[in-house]
Amino acid sequence: MSGNLTASWEAALQKLIEGNNRFTSGKLADKELGAGRRQELSKGQNPFAVIVSCSDSRVPPELLFDQALGDIFVVRTAGNVVDAIAIGSVEYAVEHLQTPLVVVMGHENCGAVKAAVDGGETEGSIGAIIDKIEPSLAKAKAAGATGAQLYEAATDENIMSTIRDLQESPVIQHLLASGNLTLAGAKYHLGSGEVAFHVSK
Repeated sequence: MSGNLTASWEAALQKLIEGNNRFTSGKLADKELGAGRRQELSKGQNPFAVIVSCSDSRVPPELLFDQALGDIFVVRTAGNVVDAIAIGSVEYAVEHLQTPLVVVMGHENCGAVKAAVDGGETEGSIGAIIDKIEPSLAKAKAAGATGAQLYEAATDENIMSTIRDLQESPVIQHLLASGNLTLAGAKYHLGSGEVAFHVSK
């Protein structure tokens, strides 16, 4: 049966790792998607992890971690950056749903990061996304990354930047201090399908 029976961040992380292993091996779990499960979820949700990830169509967290309805709480934005609305969404999950783990997941060949690296003019509100990524790009450059390495270094820095943004939330700070929440970074590799994790407590 699907649903959150997970009390600790360690158990939540292990479920994500096991799910990703199933995804990469092609041995996906059977999932309850029928009327019974939908009726159960109509009474409430209890996800075991929050995933903050990119909007890229190649990076759907529910599939990458082989999870079913109600299992994970997903917040997706281009470039996996967060603003007040996205942070509020995470706060809802960790405070009201008592989800013990938040994973910020970036990925290889992220278009938003590439746009920041390449520079140039942007139209509409896309510039707001690029503005959030540019400090991570500057850090990657300062560390000596160039060429193709710059894209990946900026992606890694951007993951950590989003984690730091989440850590500025008083709600999240309180839960971290009380030991009821853990933040982790992750990076999805498009070719292999593997997700590599880095825990940042």
